Amino acid sequence: MTAAAASSDPVVTGLAALDVSHLSDALDRLGIAGQCLGIHPLDRRFALAGRAYTVRYVPVGVSRGTVGDYIDDLEPGQIPVLDNAGRLDATVWGDLLTVTAHRKGLPGTVIDGICRDTERSLEVGYPIFSRGHWMRTGKDRVQADAYQVPVSIGGVRIEPGDILVGGADGLVAIPASRGAEVLDVAAQIAASEERIRAAVLAGGRLAEARTAVGYHDLQHRAR
Repeated sequence: MTAAAASSDPVVTGLAALDVSHLSDALDRLGIAGQCLGIHPLDRRFALAGRAYTVRYVPVGVSRGTVGDYIDDLEPGQIPVLDNAGRLDATVWGDLLTVTAHRKGLPGTVIDGICRDTERSLEVGYPIFSRGHWMRTGKDRVQADAYQVPVSIGGVRIEPGDILVGGADGLVAIPASRGAEVLDVAAQIAASEERIRAAVLAGGRLAEARTAVGYHDLQHRAR
């Protein structure tokens, strides 16, 4: 149950083919804080990759506000990235948004907060990455405050157009301007680990295989 990256975006496609652990190590090596703490897939089989379309939520004011009909404006390859300040008491995503996003072929949704109507996401295989799920609506509790502005997801600043990649172990965010650089470093790390794995499966010692490829320096920040 995965969401394919947009085929017209080769950097996103390349990043989607790598494990999030390799991307995380590449971020460490490049000194980029992009690991989104506490954001997990609704189903461990879910994966996503695409460009961020950001929405910032705030508590409702005097008027009731709206949770937003932004979904109609998204294009294939864009991921709704919803900053609800990590709130666990009011959702900003549910059944109707899932159905619409799935029909539009979006890669998935990312929420610093919670979702609901999770059975629909599981039924259609639409990836959601969030802090959890609960049934309490966000209507009359939160409102969409701004679109396509910088937001925070799991402690990471995300700009519109930044690249999000999610897998079983979590979510990483990659600045749009550094996508190709992260892809190159992550691919090198993945190749090094594959050489270690092959050596061990051939009967070699792990310590020796790690030393041979410089394993302990793979994620160290480049100088």
